[in-house]
Amino acid sequence: MTRDVNDPFSPFMGRRCPEGADEGQRERRKTAPPLTCLPASSPRERVEESLPRAAAPLLGFGRLLRRYGFPVAPEQVSGFMQAVTLLGPRSMADIHEAALATLAPAPDRRAEFEAHFQSYFCGSTAAVVEGEVDEETRIKDDGGTSEEEIEVTRREEGGELSSGAERLSARDFQRDGDGLAAFRRKLATALPARRSFRTVRTHARGKLDLRRSLREIVSADGDIPSPLLRRRQIVPRKVSLLIDVSGSMKLYTSDYLKLAHAAVQGADRAEIFTFGTRLTRITTALRIRDRDQALARAAALVDDWDGGTRMGPTLLAFLSVPRFSAFARGAAVVILSDALERGDHADLEMAMGRLSARAFRLSLATPLAGDPRFQPATAALRAILPVLDDLVDGSSIAGLTDFILSLARPAAAAAAIWKRVS
Repeated sequence: MTRDVNDPFSPFMGRRCPEGADEGQRERRKTAPPLTCLPASSPRERVEESLPRAAAPLLGFGRLLRRYGFPVAPEQVSGFMQAVTLLGPRSMADIHEAALATLAPAPDRRAEFEAHFQSYFCGSTAAVVEGEVDEETRIKDDGGTSEEEIEVTRREEGGELSSGAERLSARDFQRDGDGLAAFRRKLATALPARRSFRTVRTHARGKLDLRRSLREIVSADGDIPSPLLRRRQIVPRKVSLLIDVSGSMKLYTSDYLKLAHAAVQGADRAEIFTFGTRLTRITTALRIRDRDQALARAAALVDDWDGGTRMGPTLLAFLSVPRFSAFARGAAVVILSDALERGDHADLEMAMGRLSARAFRLSLATPLAGDPRFQPATAALRAILPVLDDLVDGSSIAGLTDFILSLARPAAAAAAIWKRVS
């Protein structure tokens, strides 16, 4: 027996209903209305439709801050709205306190944050914000949805100039022989190791496993068997590769992606990101065993091939997402970039300092170091050199593979090495 979706008593079909409860229902049954195909909406539109109308200004304030270069994560905007709900709010002071506690502006940008708050919520036209409007750094996870296309506003020769302008393009990787098989086989055992909090059974040199030992004593009627031991497991550290895909790195991007695919195939916990004017996670695509298929999938995910570069803002965006930031904690982080930051390098210096505090080892591999005359003389390189563990040549795959396989061996800090060289 089929159930009529419009019959209010259909849940009781097959049961004895009260007398007279279904009187006249069989005669008044209606047919189900035809289904109507509605136009698909974007994820952002669906989120906005599901939010109450009162939450729209709070969401808009978070977008305003990101548009002006504040590293605000989606989790912080959600926490901001929850904090306002908990506080009432009884006044604008409650919203202001919630914004400070959850959005956490940097101390050096507190005045700019206050000006944005007064202008957005209070309509103050006298508030003057220093600095230029910065485009929001787009973050794209390889498991997420595609980003909205942005019109190209500037054309430039790829590989000749470092630029902050966004340029969206695709990339096609040519097939060639696999020369990274040896690197893929050695990587798992060559990475730095750490002691995990998980324990494994051992016959010697361990701590007493009290729970198992007590079970053995009970099962043996009080006899004391040989002590059962456990020790902390030794596991390889995570490795994270952040690859610059801007126009100034066009000659090296293809080789770097092939190296990244070998790293994902050889290491248990490897994470790969690309950055230019956007940040894209391509780890899932590179888990495909066939390299040509994996690189084709990665090429479809990245939108900012051979465009401009905003290294500082993209690294801050990487750190602003808690899940991405966790990939760098205790990991060997290798950045493959020329580090040619246009304009002010304050964001780059801040991001590299925070990365250095989280990572086990922070390395910068730049193809510029392949020139024997190279010196870290730019303002950006001089600013980040004290927090780098390594500043190495990134112009050849052979040199990069040898360096990554040597990450477990101790080495002098980059600043000390380049001070002796100069």
